[in-house]
Amino acid sequence: MKLFKKNQIIIYVIVLMLMTAGYLNYTANTDKQGTVETSMQMEASDDMQIADIGDATLVNSNDVVTENTNNALEENNQTNTSDTNTTVSSSSDISSDDMTIQTSTSNSSDDYFVKSKLERDTMYSQMLETYEKVLNSSNSLETQRQSATQEIQKINDTKNSIMICENLIGTKGFNNNIVFVNGDSISIIIGGEELKTEEIAQIQNIIAREMKAEIENIHIATK
Repeated sequence: MKLFKKNQIIIYVIVLMLMTAGYLNYTANTDKQGTVETSMQMEASDDMQIADIGDATLVNSNDVVTENTNNALEENNQTNTSDTNTTVSSSSDISSDDMTIQTSTSNSSDDYFVKSKLERDTMYSQMLETYEKVLNSSNSLETQRQSATQEIQKINDTKNSIMICENLIGTKGFNNNIVFVNGDSISIIIGGEELKTEEIAQIQNIIAREMKAEIENIHIATK
């Protein structure tokens, strides 16, 4: 009887140990599973963070692209503005060249009248000098001296009439003008474009009155 009880107690102890071992094994498995789930959750969380970083980078990339696009547009605008300024500067340079050409043409015209008057007056001075030599020469005949005196008076009268005509024509607005006398023929050169009919008439009247010339002997041209 006592032996049976000992055996029974041993069986109970073994059963209890088995139950305890099973419980511990179950608990260990549960902890392991929880650890695995926790690790999976952490990995999932890390994946979400990576996804978030990727999205942020993508947004930043878009911002960079947008910024670069804006910079490109600004550079294009600056380039277009520079081209416009260059076009304007080029247009300003063409206008300046045109002004230079016009000024050069005007100066050339002025030079013509100055030079022509100088050459004309020099010619008259040489003629006067020649007649004065004849007049003052002891070898000249009386007839030669009389002829020289008449020519000197004629040249001086012509020079005086030319001066008056040029001044009067200038008062009509034609500052650039020159009068040439060749016998009965009188030529007038006017600086400017084509003359109007009334302007031609004014010039003819001045020449006819001051130089006692016939209208048909008066020749007017422009330069």
